[in-house]
Amino acid sequence: MNNQTTEKTQLYDFHVGHGAKMVPFAGYDMPVQYPLGVMKEHLHCRAAAGLFDVSHMGQAFIIADDGKFETAAAFLETLVPCDVKSLEPGQQRYTQFLNADGGILDDLMVSRLGMDGHQHWIYIVVNAGCKTEDFAHINKHLPDGLKLKILDDMSLIALQGPKAVDVVSKYIPKARTMPFMSSLDVPLDGMWCHISRSGYTGEDGYEIAVKHTDVVKMCELFLSHDEVELIGLGARDSLRLEAGLCLYGHDIDETTSPIEAGLIWSIQKHRRAEGGFIGAERVQKDIAERPVRRRVGIQPDGRAPAREGTIIQNMNGKDIGIITSGGYGPSHGGPVAMGYVKRRFSRVDTEVKLLIRGKAKPAKVVKLPFVANNFYRG
Repeated sequence: MNNQTTEKTQLYDFHVGHGAKMVPFAGYDMPVQYPLGVMKEHLHCRAAAGLFDVSHMGQAFIIADDGKFETAAAFLETLVPCDVKSLEPGQQRYTQFLNADGGILDDLMVSRLGMDGHQHWIYIVVNAGCKTEDFAHINKHLPDGLKLKILDDMSLIALQGPKAVDVVSKYIPKARTMPFMSSLDVPLDGMWCHISRSGYTGEDGYEIAVKHTDVVKMCELFLSHDEVELIGLGARDSLRLEAGLCLYGHDIDETTSPIEAGLIWSIQKHRRAEGGFIGAERVQKDIAERPVRRRVGIQPDGRAPAREGTIIQNMNGKDIGIITSGGYGPSHGGPVAMGYVKRRFSRVDTEVKLLIRGKAKPAKVVKLPFVANNFYRG
C-alpha cells in the first residue's frame, strides 16, 4: 500500500483542516482519528452523533433499457444470493457477490430507488478495496439491454448514533420515521441526496450520497450541530466490531461462504432453495451439511486484546481456529474479538485459549453482538 499512489476523497482538505491524522486505507488517504481521539470518538457516536467520510466506497446504478425493474433485478440475482426482485421502491438489502466456489468476492448494499421515474434503477454500494474488481465482475456478466453507471461524481457520508435522527430530521422531516434499510431521494437544505437509514456502527443513523460539489457544505452543516463530531476509521472499526459486523478482507473473503460467516439471514428462504446465482452449490451444501467452521464472538479474559491472526486453541492446546478481528471495545469496557472455530467449538460459553504473545490466555465463545444494536424498527 505504501508504494502505491493514494487517492483523496473530496473531503481530504476538510479532514486536514479539522486536525485529522491521515493514513492510507483501501487506496485512499483517509482520517484514522481526529484530535478528540479514537476512544472519545467511539463513545460520542454511541451517545450522540458521529460524522464519517465513506466516499472511498464504490457507488453505481444498474439500469435496464426497457425501463423495467424486474429486468435489472433478474440479472443481479444471478450474481448475488439475496432476493432483489421483491424490493419495493425505496427498500434496501445487504448481500454478497460470490465466486464459483461460493466464496465472498465482496459484500454490498442493494437498493431500489423510490424516486418517481427512477424506480427501475438499482443502486449499489460496494467496498472501496474491491470496487474495481466488483464493477469488472458486473460488466463481465452484464447482458445487452442493461448498463452499469458508475457514480464517480458522488461522495458518501454517514451520520451515525442516537442523535443522528434529530439532526437529519430538521432538514428532512420524513427521515424521522423512515424504517431501517429504506431510502429516500430528497433535497437536504437545497442539496439533492440519496439517503438511506443504515450504517456500519450498530447504531441508528443514515448514509447519504451527495454530489462532490455539495459534500463539504453538507458536512459543515451537520458539524454545526453540537450533537455531531467527526469520527475516523479507528472508531469506525471498534464500533462495527462491537456490533458484530463483518469487515471484508478480514472476517469474510474469497475463501469464506456466507453460511460459515453467519450471514444466512441475508439469503431469503426461496433463494436458498432455488439457487440460480453464482456459488449457489456451495451455499446449498453448507446449509444442508453445515459448514466445518463458524464465525463466532470471542471474549478474552482479562484486559489484553486478541488481534487479527491470533490462534484459537481448545482447552487441550490444539489449534481450532483464528481471530479475524479484535481489539478494545470502549462501550463494552474490555477486549472484543471475532473469529472462526471448528463447528463443534462454536457453541456459546465454550471455553477456549488464545495464543497472545506466545502465551495461552483464557477466553470463551460468546453471542454476537457485544453491544446491542439500536437500529430503528419503527
